[in-house]
Amino acid sequence: MRPENQSSVSKFFLLGLPIRPGEQGVFFTLFLGMYLTTVLGNLLIILLIRMDSHLHTPMYFFLSHLAFSDISLSSVTVPKMLMNMQTQQQSISYVECISQLYFFIFFATLDNFLLAVMAYDRYMAICHPLHYTTIMKEGPCVLLVGASWIIACDHALLHTLLLVRLSFCANNVVTHFFCDLTVLLKLSCSDISLNDLVIFTEGGMLYFLLLAIILGSYICIGTIILKAPSTKRLLKAFSTCGSHLLVVSLYYGTLAVVYFLSSSWDSKNIIASVMYTVVTPMLNPFIYSLRNRDIKQALEMFVNRVNLLKWKSLNPLTAVRSTVRHMS
Repeated sequence: MRPENQSSVSKFFLLGLPIRPGEQGVFFTLFLGMYLTTVLGNLLIILLIRMDSHLHTPMYFFLSHLAFSDISLSSVTVPKMLMNMQTQQQSISYVECISQLYFFIFFATLDNFLLAVMAYDRYMAICHPLHYTTIMKEGPCVLLVGASWIIACDHALLHTLLLVRLSFCANNVVTHFFCDLTVLLKLSCSDISLNDLVIFTEGGMLYFLLLAIILGSYICIGTIILKAPSTKRLLKAFSTCGSHLLVVSLYYGTLAVVYFLSSSWDSKNIIASVMYTVVTPMLNPFIYSLRNRDIKQALEMFVNRVNLLKWKSLNPLTAVRSTVRHMS
């Protein structure tokens, strides 16, 4: 990096959420509960998918990666926000801010790719059921997920490197609860025309392409269902695809408001950011999994197994007798 392009600021100040000082404790408890729900709920989904062989299918393979991405996306922003709310120290170092920006873009983009891959998986399962097992084998599924990780990494690296070349001279107050790309660009005293061009071309094409894949998949699914309508088939498709479309609408709607449809940064944008960084990752385990019969059965088996282990630990003599009885 040339000396004239280096940033003259060593840290930024995050203003955080537009909350009155007297309400900090209430919102700290609220967001802490939401974050713990996100982490524990998604970890439970990953654990169930790993433990139950009946869930070793492409749909749940993609879901496990989405759960991990949701945990990571929330962990990039929420812990720092909670710490600032508790300590009232809003500063964040330049290096930490850039790192937070990179991982936020990375996991947000990965979420978008996984949503598109899951939509394609549902399209193949419903529209081409006879070829599903031959097309969606382990190799292609791993390839789809691996490509999602690599492209998301490159996308985040591109926008981070373009930001690092800029200078930040006087204003170092970030009007947000994390280091967001749009807000940081407004603080720069360098020419950001290249950054804006890349955001609206490369970023816009990428996100709209993924959205087109999702919408195209579900339009084809809807067309197939309407050609041979049946109540049972309609309900099954709605239970499988309705939740996914709900998350997609919420996620892409808030992203569009923040990055493409807004000309100024205000409290509405911050609320929209909370939706896709905090609320959506928390809701995904409930929307995708807890309404799913296979996940419910896996959860019941897991609970029964835990209760059995607990019973054996509390009653070792009875457990030994039970084991001997089964062996005989």
